[in-house]
Amino acid sequence: MSVRILALVGSLRAGSHNRQLAETAVKLAPEGVEIQIHEGLADIPFYNEDIDVEGAVPEAAAKLRAATAAADALLLFSPEYNGTMPGVLKNAIDWLSRPYGVGAIGGKPVAVVGTAFGQYGGVWAHDDARKSVGIAGGTVVEDIKLAIPGSVTRFAEVHPENDAEVTGQLNDVLARLVKEAGAAKA
Repeated sequence: MSVRILALVGSLRAGSHNRQLAETAVKLAPEGVEIQIHEGLADIPFYNEDIDVEGAVPEAAAKLRAATAAADALLLFSPEYNGTMPGVLKNAIDWLSRPYGVGAIGGKPVAVVGTAFGQYGGVWAHDDARKSVGIAGGTVVEDIKLAIPGSVTRFAEVHPENDAEVTGQLNDVLARLVKEAGAAKA
């Protein structure tokens, strides 16, 4: 069975630890699993029904919707900004939730993970993202949780792919998400 997972990274920063975590997931993908990191979240305009018109949807939003429609599951990587998820991630969820009732995210298994500087690793942001995704129509896989604290110090000199604890946890996340995606396809 082939499984396609679309990864959305909520940090736009060039040296983002969440981006590094997503890149690590790509490398750890088991055989038969393709993980694609979606590029272009920064290019998507803020959601506005006035510009979400059939045949005239902004190109970056249309690409996100198409990539999501082609995926079997989504894996969101979120830092924590001021106690919640970054606006770029919330905006992506908003675009994916529309058109109402038939958005691209509808029924897709979704997991939220990530790393943040704080002592809890971004759990508030992850909880908010799960809530938003669930309301948007995604099937949140509640038991998949990975919040890595102290990102600035933990990954100062070690890339996540070289942290055995992180790769072990990320492997578990991927195995569970692949299982959910397979069940959703059946």
